[in-house]
Amino acid sequence: MADEDVQAELARLRAENEALKQKRNTAVSMKVSEKGAVSVYGLGRFPVTLYQEQWLKLLAMAEDIKAFIADNKDRLKAKE
Repeated sequence: MADEDVQAELARLRAENEALKQKRNTAVSMKVSEKGAVSVYGLGRFPVTLYQEQWLKLLAMAEDIKAFIADNKDRLKAKE
């Protein structure tokens, strides 16, 4: 393979790698799972999947969760 071909392939692979990184950092998305639950993607390696009743119960506790996090901030780790 000629040197310019290698350089062109390297540039193409770098661009593809950067595009994949950007895709991974996209916004959070949702879809309905096979079993009829709500799956949220983009928060971590795996989706968070709960049934609608569980999501509604969790969302109703949003202020309590925020207060708990604030109260325990010194003991909690943060992903940077």
